[in-house]
Amino acid sequence: MLKRIALAVAAMCVLGGQAVSAQEHARLNELTIHSPSLERNWEGTGAERTAFVFTPPGYDEHPDRRYPVVYFLHGYGATKQMYQDLVHFEEALDIAAAEGEEFILVMPDGQSRMLGSFYSNSPTTGDFESYIARDLVAQVDAQYRTLARREARGLAGHSMGGYGTMRLGLKFPDVFSSIYAMSACCFRVRPYSAEDAQAAAGLSDEAVEKAEFGTLGAAPFLAAWSPDPHAPHKFASGLMEDGTIDPGVMARITANSIIPMLPQYLPSLRAMDAIALDVGNQDGLKADNDALHAELDRFGITHSYEIYEGGHGDKIAGRIRSHVLPFFAQHLEGE
Repeated sequence: MLKRIALAVAAMCVLGGQAVSAQEHARLNELTIHSPSLERNWEGTGAERTAFVFTPPGYDEHPDRRYPVVYFLHGYGATKQMYQDLVHFEEALDIAAAEGEEFILVMPDGQSRMLGSFYSNSPTTGDFESYIARDLVAQVDAQYRTLARREARGLAGHSMGGYGTMRLGLKFPDVFSSIYAMSACCFRVRPYSAEDAQAAAGLSDEAVEKAEFGTLGAAPFLAAWSPDPHAPHKFASGLMEDGTIDPGVMARITANSIIPMLPQYLPSLRAMDAIALDVGNQDGLKADNDALHAELDRFGITHSYEIYEGGHGDKIAGRIRSHVLPFFAQHLEGE
């Protein structure tokens, strides 16, 4: 449990005879890493990645102190900067520190050529699972004063990032001990029609280059879940000559949806110290979250589930302050 009382920070302190300015507020740093897990992906997306690393107030003045880490995964069609502009994570960490709870918070880049990786392992987009859970975690632990153990490491995300939170939580219980999925997608099997397949099969290079949120249809999750080295965009649309969908493609879509995955990973879920889900009552993804909540109950997996007043993105900043960080303060271990 994190029980440290926040210390008042002096305007100036002296370490080793050198005057050091006090870090009175949380600070944004940018970490650049080379991820071996993303090398040689078929889309040609670079393996050089950046992540935002937010250090808490007083980080500079206490060189012997180590901190728990919260990883936060952004949503589809967005960037880490867009979420920073919306949430202002420094302010959220300042508020947490004022309550006596101090974290390092890390937000990686989850973008791909199709505007979102779904934090999955695909030869098309690259192995985003290992990029986050192995490469990035190792670099953060090497360069920042973290508590480098699973009990002090949490994972959260919104929308596509909420899906990534559940996916990585299932697959890497040795890395993360507590997970919080906000307004997550893709828990149920995604509807996929012949019309969807036809649109994906006919997607032009120009459409990809000019893509915005919602304009690529099924292409992003096909790139993540239905790789094909011989197809124009390196994914199989599944459209067959008779106008029906290839059962193999539909099987891969199903296999990457969280609810079908769940029974394989019950030991991972039971190993978690805490699991939380939330969604707005006006969010189009509420049905997905209701379904996962019911499935977790069916298998006896302890978790919390909250439905709040709101839509898909209008309460993110406030709930990170009022719910997400307090959740990790309660469940992550400190020094």
